[in-house]
Amino acid sequence: MASKSFKGSRSNLSISSDATDSQKPPLPPTVTFGRRTSSGRYVSYSRDDLDSEIGSSDFMNYTVHIPPTPDNQPMDPSISQKVEEQYVSNSLFTGGFNSLTRAHLMDKVIDSEATHPQMAGAKGSCCAVPGCDAKVMSDERGVDILPCECDFKICRDCYIDAVKIGGGICPGCKESYKNTELDEVAVDNNSRPLPLPPPGTMSKMERRLSLMKSTKSVLMRSQTGDFDHNRWLFETRGTYGYGNAIWPNDGGFGSNNGKDEDVHQPKDLMSKPWRPLTRKLKIPAAVISPYRLLVVIRIVALGLFLQWRVAHPNQDAIWLWGMSIVCEIWFAFSWLLDQLPKLCPINRATDLNVLKEKFETPTLNNPTGKSDLPGVDVFVSTADPEKEPPLVTSNTILSILAADYPVEKLACYVSDDGGALLTFEAMAEAASFANIWVPFCRKHDIEPRNPESYFSLKRDPYKNKVKSDFVKDRRRVKREYDEFKVRINGLPDSIRRRSDAYHAREEIKALKLQRQNREDEPVDSVKIPKATWMADGTHWPGTWMTPGPEHSKGDHAGIIQVMLKPPSDEPLHGGSDEAKLIDLTDIDIRLPLLVYVSREKRPGYDHNKKAGAMNALVRASAIMSNGPFILNLDCDHYIYNSQALREGMCFMMDRGGDRLCYVQFPQRFEGIDPSDRYANHNTVFFDVNMRALDGLMGPVYVGTGCLFRRIALYGFDPPRSKDHHPGCCSCCFSSRRKKHSSVAHTPEENRSLRMGDSDDEEMNLSLLPKKFGNSTFLIDSIPVAEFQGRPLADHPAIKNGRPPGALTIARDLLDASTVAEAISVISCWYEDKTEWGQRTGWIYGSVTEDVVTGYRMHNRGWKSVYCVTKRDAFRGTAPINLTDRLHQVLRWATGSVEIFFSRNNALLASSRMKFLQRIAYLNVGIYPFTSVFLIVYCFLPALSLFSGQFIVNTLDVTFLVYLLVISVTLCMLAVLEIKWSGIELEEWWRNEQFWLIGGTSAHLAAVLQGLLKVVAGIEISFTLTSKSGGDDVDDEFADLYIVKWTSLMLPPIVIMMVNLIAIAVGVSRTIYSVIPQWSRLLGGVFFSFWVLAHLYPFAKGLMGRRGRTPTIVFVWSGLVAITISLLWVAINPPSNTNQIGGSFQFP
Repeated sequence: MASKSFKGSRSNLSISSDATDSQKPPLPPTVTFGRRTSSGRYVSYSRDDLDSEIGSSDFMNYTVHIPPTPDNQPMDPSISQKVEEQYVSNSLFTGGFNSLTRAHLMDKVIDSEATHPQMAGAKGSCCAVPGCDAKVMSDERGVDILPCECDFKICRDCYIDAVKIGGGICPGCKESYKNTELDEVAVDNNSRPLPLPPPGTMSKMERRLSLMKSTKSVLMRSQTGDFDHNRWLFETRGTYGYGNAIWPNDGGFGSNNGKDEDVHQPKDLMSKPWRPLTRKLKIPAAVISPYRLLVVIRIVALGLFLQWRVAHPNQDAIWLWGMSIVCEIWFAFSWLLDQLPKLCPINRATDLNVLKEKFETPTLNNPTGKSDLPGVDVFVSTADPEKEPPLVTSNTILSILAADYPVEKLACYVSDDGGALLTFEAMAEAASFANIWVPFCRKHDIEPRNPESYFSLKRDPYKNKVKSDFVKDRRRVKREYDEFKVRINGLPDSIRRRSDAYHAREEIKALKLQRQNREDEPVDSVKIPKATWMADGTHWPGTWMTPGPEHSKGDHAGIIQVMLKPPSDEPLHGGSDEAKLIDLTDIDIRLPLLVYVSREKRPGYDHNKKAGAMNALVRASAIMSNGPFILNLDCDHYIYNSQALREGMCFMMDRGGDRLCYVQFPQRFEGIDPSDRYANHNTVFFDVNMRALDGLMGPVYVGTGCLFRRIALYGFDPPRSKDHHPGCCSCCFSSRRKKHSSVAHTPEENRSLRMGDSDDEEMNLSLLPKKFGNSTFLIDSIPVAEFQGRPLADHPAIKNGRPPGALTIARDLLDASTVAEAISVISCWYEDKTEWGQRTGWIYGSVTEDVVTGYRMHNRGWKSVYCVTKRDAFRGTAPINLTDRLHQVLRWATGSVEIFFSRNNALLASSRMKFLQRIAYLNVGIYPFTSVFLIVYCFLPALSLFSGQFIVNTLDVTFLVYLLVISVTLCMLAVLEIKWSGIELEEWWRNEQFWLIGGTSAHLAAVLQGLLKVVAGIEISFTLTSKSGGDDVDDEFADLYIVKWTSLMLPPIVIMMVNLIAIAVGVSRTIYSVIPQWSRLLGGVFFSFWVLAHLYPFAKGLMGRRGRTPTIVFVWSGLVAITISLLWVAINPPSNTNQIGGSFQFP
């Protein structure tokens, strides 16, 4: 008799070896899988293909196959999925290098109660089986699932035992369960028929891949207009539409509960014309044509000026002339690199109504009207709760959970690279508060959906609010948020007190045990490692407050906790229960998937900072939710526009969107001083340079606020990629290019999954483990993500599309084996001998991994888009303190120097990158070197005043004309840039000022650090910028006035002092000279004032708060000025003549 094995009847036993680790060689990195039952016993939970690996390590697995009998039947897959999902959401999964992957069942995640049924540790009834204290199974609303008519309360594990081992007998009434199917609890409240589920015998990945195969015929029907009504009726159990005497308002899908009133004529769904999702808005010719003309004029003027300067040296001061001419040539070259990519600026606009019509409106291919939008995985990265406050991170998470996007298509992953329990419990508190905050936002259309920002708005919160209960709801939610803030702020003390209490208990236990064992012998002091304890009374597997072995920031296990389990496929409406704070009738109360991830870190493994954390999230999310698009946000950048995801999806789903690697949103900041002293808004870059790059191959990736295409991160080539031959006009004027021969003859279905940097070879399945690692789950998810990320094939011009309605099926439920696989791909050894960080994912080797990652995508032929929304998509914080700002610029500039000296230099770019795009990336890597010439040029006016010479022999008419033309054209270009970009003149001037401040301080240090790394191999490390406020809590801009000394301040201070002294010396010499040279003095003083005007914000920052400048500063300034004057008079006294000064002589 052939035995049949099944998941429910397999039991794995792990037996530990008795051999000591010291007598054995280091074991290869292996991962075993297991879970902890409600009784506390760990049971292996591994796949068959890993049995051989586990057997070769310290653990031996015995698999017992129990054949089916009348008393022992395999459990139905539908039951297994439903009970397994609840188990996964209440378990903390840990594991990593040479350790067992364990699922730690947590009935309590935080000290306060968890109220939402999707949340980990949600409150529920206890199991009535004697000796069991687990929670009863519950449905989406948190209502207990009672499988027997006697209403006997039973948990997941006990129910499985009763069905499989106990013969299906209820432990309460001792009667057989009449129905072991749990489909009844999954029926929609509106009695809508659910879609036909895939065959139960197919695996999860087979069901996903079968979708791609089955939709080919649907695609042909959508193009021919022939719709198979019989097949649709069979698969969806739907009702007839066309052909009926009446057509109900609900589209015939039963949402009116069988009532026949309110009917109308059927809609002609196929008569609507095709409309694009986005539009390209070109800059008016009256603005862009003069702009380009002025660029040409200035280029010619610079060329003629430099030629004249070289031909007319100053023989009296050849050293001064030589330094100036070298600097001016470099400035002209640098300006050219910066200006050429600005020749083709464009604006873009989206149409959200068209997006809703195409993806969320009932059609023939999507008769139920379910959302056909692709899934989005949102990544939030944090590393240190002390420098990145948990309250800030929690508000960012809440804004993501409340985003206006289909709940079942949205997932949020939080990467805690520090592995701190504080971040973990802050996330749990945020998930609990989301139970009221997210429905409140949906009910009243709240903007912004960050509670801290919303309740801090200075405008009228009741404007345009028409619902009568808004005032009451807002008051109650505000009170709940205040209590939430208090809980978050009190978490550090709560964790510390809890850990101290448990530690004291453990010490007392150990002391008692020692006394019992030694009896009358003297008792030594007991030393127990001071651990950090979780709310359920167990050790925190991550970083302890007092670091210990395997529990420090650089040495801890991988952790995954599903804070909010995946929502149901159908809307779940709330009610008007008095226990609820607000009335949620007809409001969807579902919450998106929320997952806490802390990757494994071990000594001896390079963690690759933020890039490594992002790649770990990419792999974990591919296994758990596999959204075809990824949104990357810093922990202090929140969603300010709830429809930002839809705005970005308009570009991805539009015609040609399959060739877009990412959609970059501009960075907008809050908490900046009104004058923007240090150009924190950076509007010249985000509104001028980035809009201009959008007219080429797209903007650069700036590290946050970016919507990625997942397969572009995987390192694949875009479909229909082509080479761009060098040419300065290739981007300004449209021209037809020939496709690469090997690409042109590649079948369309294969072009979209070609690996980059492989000489246009098609994807070889045997090479995928070497590229992505040995996770079959991860490899199998790649074609699914590629297919789901395609735009709709609703237009003949869309060549690489998917059929409408293909993404309306329900998402697979999470099971323990899936989460265990995610644990394995975030382990410290997974990236060994793979291409992660080299050609796949975020690229390693630079402190500005964002720019390098975007460059690699553009180098493969991908395009990007710049999405500027009417309402800011995202908002964040920026350092307003001078020292923090300089360190931020230092990190950016250091990364640019690293790029210049690496293989990512734009000079080595492939032929797929356009010429002007290559120029833009070359400027990114070369701009810090301008600091060397800038510092020299800032000292030239002072040297001129000290020596009595100038960079030219005389201020003749030719020099003044060239200077006038160059200056006027620069000002006119600035005015036109302000015109087509929408920035203000003050913002442009602040950017110019900080360009000189950063160029004379941080950029110079970056060049020196980059050279040290290239020449001497000295690695560069940076610390996180603290996001906490200043000492003055009452002042929003307290940080602005704090003066924190740094060596970066030294060069600008020297430049200011030297120029001030030089002006005094030059004026004194000219006044007391027999024949004053006013023309030379005028030139030197003018350029010195030009330098000092740019350094004015820096000098103001050194003075601190207005009115608090120390008196000693004024005293010493006066003494220094008097001393210098007296010294100069003593060294070079005026001659005995009656004429004190002379007249101005213009040559």
